[in-house]
Amino acid sequence: MSAKILVVDDDQEICELLEEYLTKQGYQVSAVNDGEQMKAYIEQQGYPELILLDVMLPGDDGFALCQQVRRYSSVPIIMLTAVSDDTDQIIGLEIGADDYIAKPFNPRHLNARIKAVLRRVKVADDIPASANAKSIIFGDWQLDPLAHRITHLENHQTHDLSGSDFALLMLFLKRPNEVLDRDTISFATRGREALPFERGIDVQLSRLRQRLGDSARFPHYIKTMRGNGYLLAVPVSYEN
Repeated sequence: MSAKILVVDDDQEICELLEEYLTKQGYQVSAVNDGEQMKAYIEQQGYPELILLDVMLPGDDGFALCQQVRRYSSVPIIMLTAVSDDTDQIIGLEIGADDYIAKPFNPRHLNARIKAVLRRVKVADDIPASANAKSIIFGDWQLDPLAHRITHLENHQTHDLSGSDFALLMLFLKRPNEVLDRDTISFATRGREALPFERGIDVQLSRLRQRLGDSARFPHYIKTMRGNGYLLAVPVSYEN
């Protein structure tokens, strides 16, 4: 079955272009023009496999809608942002988007990014540890791999993880005390190599550290190995 993609953009011409192009690439594509239509689609059809979400929308903007989706689902979200506004890209990643692409964009480039994100989701879902373990303990945290949710063992604080955050955490949990370089992290969370000067990985690592109550200056969980990458510095155990 081909992946279902929901396009959310108030530019009807872009919606029609993406519907036509992505349908030819084998996807099942639906398009809506604002947040209310997006919510109505999800209520009637359920969550798609991926959402293409424009930042500038009437009513709730793309940032607000991304946050609302993240309360209930880890569905991959690619933000469509203004080409000149790097801030949009960083904010989108901070609130749980999986990737971003700047307007105007080449449809083939967008399709490559869609394939990369969907490939990353499949890799994360195929990780044996997530399929076999009911929970994974690391440090003071417990991960529920099916719900994509972490819970603190002492104060019971919980965080739901986006698809890319879950993939990143699972990568560390599979390979504790091993230095992971930026390309390895980018492949696991975006399905592609890290781009030169890309800040998305830094934003994502920062977001995961915040979820864990960790500090970049004095890290307990994820340590930076200067010039080499990052490692998870706590023991990991699996409960079946």
